[in-house]
Amino acid sequence: MAKGSVCAHCGAEMPLRSLALTCSNACRQAAYRARRKAERAAAVPAELRARARWVRHAAKRPMRTDGKWASTTDPSTWSDYATARDCARGEGIGYVLAPGDGVVVVDLDHAVRADGGLEPWARLIVDALPTTFMERGRSGTGLHLWFRGELVHGRKIRRGEVALEVYGRDRYIILGDRVPGSPSELAELPDVAAVISGLVATRPGSTP
Repeated sequence: MAKGSVCAHCGAEMPLRSLALTCSNACRQAAYRARRKAERAAAVPAELRARARWVRHAAKRPMRTDGKWASTTDPSTWSDYATARDCARGEGIGYVLAPGDGVVVVDLDHAVRADGGLEPWARLIVDALPTTFMERGRSGTGLHLWFRGELVHGRKIRRGEVALEVYGRDRYIILGDRVPGSPSELAELPDVAAVISGLVATRPGSTP
């Protein structure tokens, strides 16, 4: 039988005049998973992918790629991005915030409404901060804002509806899905502690 193109996933020859891109449903699904993995990888800032700060996670605990538990203070338990991404153990990947790296994450809990919009208090904070890489947490209601900055002591703030945490070291952040339209780069956030304190002090938990 005459042959045409080849399967986009496995490379098998396809029948002549076939308009399909893959030779079977299994290959179609595998190609979709591979495409989604590539899309998610491309959405992660290159400066984070370049660092060996990655772990897997299970039950909200950091995990090594060999299945043992990882430590947020022991670099020997971390992996490079590709190794952690391709590992099948655990539930997903996370990034360890390490001293001296200059990466800070602002975590807004319960910030995303069911319709995908931001709660008013969260919108005020996001709009007041530099535009940066953002991703939704695994729960779907949290929001992570990633910055370049220095922060020795993390903070957890609960004031009315405001539920905010900010960390720069000895923590790991479970990676979610990039917020559409947000850049794949980290913005500078000098004097992180003062900026966050100022934002919360001028934005009470009551809905404006």
